[in-house]
Amino acid sequence: MAIMDRVKHFVPSSPMTVQDFVKAMNGVGVLGAGRLGRAANIVRRIFEDPKCFTFLSISGPMVPGGLRTTISDLVHRGYIDAIVTSGANIVHDLVEAYGGAHHRVPENMDDHELRNQGMGRIADIFVSEKDFEVFEKRIYEFLDDLPDEQMASFAPSEFLRELGSTLSDELSILKQASIMDVPIFSPGMMDSMLGFHLYTYSTSRNISLDFVKDMRILGDIVNETTLTGALMLGGGLTKHFTMGSTILRGGLDLAVQITMDRPEGGSLGGAPLEEGVSWQKVQTEANYETVIGDATIIFPLLVLSGIA
Repeated sequence: MAIMDRVKHFVPSSPMTVQDFVKAMNGVGVLGAGRLGRAANIVRRIFEDPKCFTFLSISGPMVPGGLRTTISDLVHRGYIDAIVTSGANIVHDLVEAYGGAHHRVPENMDDHELRNQGMGRIADIFVSEKDFEVFEKRIYEFLDDLPDEQMASFAPSEFLRELGSTLSDELSILKQASIMDVPIFSPGMMDSMLGFHLYTYSTSRNISLDFVKDMRILGDIVNETTLTGALMLGGGLTKHFTMGSTILRGGLDLAVQITMDRPEGGSLGGAPLEEGVSWQKVQTEANYETVIGDATIIFPLLVLSGIA
């Protein structure tokens, strides 16, 4: 009979660092604790290997949920090589870059009251309509300053790099990505307030974003890599775009997914990463782990344990 690893029960001690805690979870080795511990080992490999080209995929309200500075710091420190994000996270990064903020919803307010007071709700977070008015004004000013030849030839990642370069907020994800030459891909950017303002602006001046050009840029990047890693917060379009791009080289080598979606419905958001092996989105010999839980809690733990 094969010798099997024994579950090591968690023993709380004081003081205990995040690294100690995650190591203890790896020692437990089963259920959520084991998943967290194994994911931490993969994240550490991704961050420590200079040959690893690292994608960060962001879906869901990660910026409103408190991860903005965590992500921009990772970019600033050179741990992230490319970002794939929803348009919404770009918008919320820009809202703060332009002086706005995200707030906790007061317990005594319902959605009717929030609407009457000019507030939009995301779970227990709200943003003021006034902040979105400033956002709209600043985006229009940025577009006004672009020369006509750029307006007709931008890939979305090029557009976002140019936009990021105009920001003064050093905590902005777009700003740090522009400084560090980290491309930001947003295949669903038009499904956001930024996309809406691009549409309204286009009614008075021609502007066109070339999403196929972005695929060529991404394809060239993937073809030049020898090792690919991905940290995927949430699922859906950003996860699929990240994994799908690596089909060009047989899939990801290292991957961690943090999701609260379930697999029974067959959607990609809840699909375990091993499903990607059959689609050549994950290498047959890849090291990967899916962690079920809230990324606003789990991702900071993985980051802290991975960069120590």
